[in-house]
Amino acid sequence: MAVVREFTLPDLGEGLTGAEIVRWLVQVGDVVAVDQPVVEVETAKAMVDVPCPYGGVVTARYGEEGAEVPVGAPLITVAVPEGSDDGSAPPVTESAADGGSGNVLVGYGTAGPAARRRRVQLSPGPLRETVAVAPAGPLPVISPLVRRLAREHDVDLRRLKGSGPEGLILRADVERAVAAPAPAAVPEPAPAVAPEGERVPLRGVRGAVADKLARSRREIPDATCWVDADATELLAARAAMNAAGGSKVSVLALLARICTAALARFPELNATVDMEGREIIRLSDVHLGFAAQTDRGLVVPVVRDAQTRTIEGLSEEIARLTEAARTGALAPAQLTGGTFTLNNYGVFGVDGSTPIINHPEAAMLGVGRITPKPWVHQGELAVRQVVQLSFTFDHRVCDGGTAGGFLRYVADCVEQPMVLLRRL
Repeated sequence: MAVVREFTLPDLGEGLTGAEIVRWLVQVGDVVAVDQPVVEVETAKAMVDVPCPYGGVVTARYGEEGAEVPVGAPLITVAVPEGSDDGSAPPVTESAADGGSGNVLVGYGTAGPAARRRRVQLSPGPLRETVAVAPAGPLPVISPLVRRLAREHDVDLRRLKGSGPEGLILRADVERAVAAPAPAAVPEPAPAVAPEGERVPLRGVRGAVADKLARSRREIPDATCWVDADATELLAARAAMNAAGGSKVSVLALLARICTAALARFPELNATVDMEGREIIRLSDVHLGFAAQTDRGLVVPVVRDAQTRTIEGLSEEIARLTEAARTGALAPAQLTGGTFTLNNYGVFGVDGSTPIINHPEAAMLGVGRITPKPWVHQGELAVRQVVQLSFTFDHRVCDGGTAGGFLRYVADCVEQPMVLLRRL
């Protein structure tokens, strides 16, 4: 006769609540020994081989490789021979004097204090295993039972001195701390008095902007890189295009066209992140937003399908949307659905900025003022029209190499616009 025992994912310490199954080390039907590693998991801290506290035949496995498993969820079941000492010890950390098994961690150890047991380092760094003979060496974690008891009674375990082997904190230590008289209360400081002054409600456009920017800062791990570029040739190309007659072309339209070309080369930046599905969604169409300051606050009109428009078409659409923004005539649909934003803060007379990404987009290009500055041109010091370009990106969608490549391509097009224009 055999008793079927269920082995669940043990508490791995350091506040970790789960792990990802990387590789199963046993198959259904395999015979396992006590403390034999049965599965390799990856936590936010390290890669860990998890040993099973039961010896017997594996009757079931739970979870495929790559699946997330919370602490306490079943991993395997083992048919343990009835009457066997293997696996009969309760998987908790208690001292032998308290009647427990002497195990050092949930899922570790054996029934007898003189038995051999394997310990796995769970802290970050290279994984190592040691085999020890009881009494054990330094204990890596505190029992989940002890931690739960401490949480229930608001006991700070960091302030306790353990009475167990090697300073291990036992249940009795927590119970003594709970029974001890509470220290005298310290008078709380008087609540701060709210400062006097004009109160401006956060509502309308200002309220919506506040909510969106706050959400961006909370959810997006952004990073910014920047570069100075010589925009002399870009301004010359614009002047030549406008001198030829027809629709006038704005500098913003030229930059918008450069952005669509850069996104064609670096499509991973025209994206959004779905954290619930744990996916990066790369978008095929570029709906280009551009920041526009109005009397009612900052708005971001969106040029739909910007990648299909010519420079003249971009210039006309930007002008139309800008006028609608200034008169308050923009429809909600014209302010949503953007996939990338171009922010020309140079109109405020400043050189640089670190833009906040327009959630849920993944990146934003910022453009400072174009102003005469000393510049080395063709080996000689000259006065050139220089602009600072800054690029803020969601570090979840790419690393610095991709972001730097995008920004460098934009800068090259600014400095040599004919390279871009030849491809149009």
